[in-house]
Amino acid sequence: MTDATTPPSLPPLPDHLSADPRSPHHVPAVFEHDIGIRFNDKERSDVEEYCISERWIKVPAGKALDRKGQPLMIKLKGKVEAFYK
Repeated sequence: MTDATTPPSLPPLPDHLSADPRSPHHVPAVFEHDIGIRFNDKERSDVEEYCISERWIKVPAGKALDRKGQPLMIKLKGKVEAFYK
């Protein structure tokens, strides 16, 4: 018999994760929960992709779009931490 108050187990956060469903680094199970990204000790809410081991994040470059209508991304380097909220 299971206890109804037991929180569900969260999938481990990968080293490289992308919010774009077309990317090979997209993990749908992770996006079922709220995740946060801390970059250089500041929490960011605009991160589209990150890699903890290579120490970078990708964020949209303003309102600029590429020829396929996707936002242009800027890669920022620094300390990256991912966590569940």
